[in-house]
Amino acid sequence: DTIFHFGACTNTLESNADYLIENNYHYSVKLARYSVEKGIRFIYASSAATYGIGSFGYDDDLVFELRPLNPYGFSKYLFDCWVVRNGLDKSFVGLKFFNVFGPNEYHKGEMASMVFKSFNQVKSIGKIRLFKSNDPKFPDGEQKRDFVYVKDVVQIIWKIYNSNVTGIFNIGTGQARSWNELANAVFRAMGIEPAIEYIDMPKELYDQYQNFTQAKMDKLFSKIGTYEFLSLENAVDDYIKNHLTKDWIYY
Repeated sequence: DTIFHFGACTNTLESNADYLIENNYHYSVKLARYSVEKGIRFIYASSAATYGIGSFGYDDDLVFELRPLNPYGFSKYLFDCWVVRNGLDKSFVGLKFFNVFGPNEYHKGEMASMVFKSFNQVKSIGKIRLFKSNDPKFPDGEQKRDFVYVKDVVQIIWKIYNSNVTGIFNIGTGQARSWNELANAVFRAMGIEPAIEYIDMPKELYDQYQNFTQAKMDKLFSKIGTYEFLSLENAVDDYIKNHLTKDWIYY
């Protein structure tokens, strides 16, 4: 038996720290203790939000050194620390998901992926709005994230499930791509000429915005073998043409 604990409050703008600690930390501890008591394998969702601005890089061997930028990231960081402090990383699997996008995110509201939001922006206003940069090192739209397609994520989780892997691992492509590249991929998939508008970043995001993320994947690949991800362009194309343009909601 295996418990897949992927439920949490994933709102990176949630300011109620008590709510996040109760739901993302204390509840995770309860489930973890139950799995240990019953001898059930435990695979849980951590987050790339634990890396903060990436001052220490994006190495999944790092745990206690990390400095998240927001309460959500801190709640995930706390549970990772609890797992390692109790030696459970030798039997559990923690997955630090980077920017996952793909089918069945209609319910996520503001936390839906930018691919989903961009598709709907193009349909409603004919253009995509991206945040202006808050860092002179990054031109507008050239902030970069490690975007990973949910179909690839599922395949990797399946490989982990069918192995005896334990530990905390990054789940990303290992390649950072810009918001401009993502927006252009959306326009290409929709067969529309690009039209991007850069807007001011909301004040509540300014001090907690990750301008760059890129998963280091060496540790996981050394355990389960390498994996060939869909390119950002092909993943966006599949998501839009085979899912977002269909009449049904869930697949």
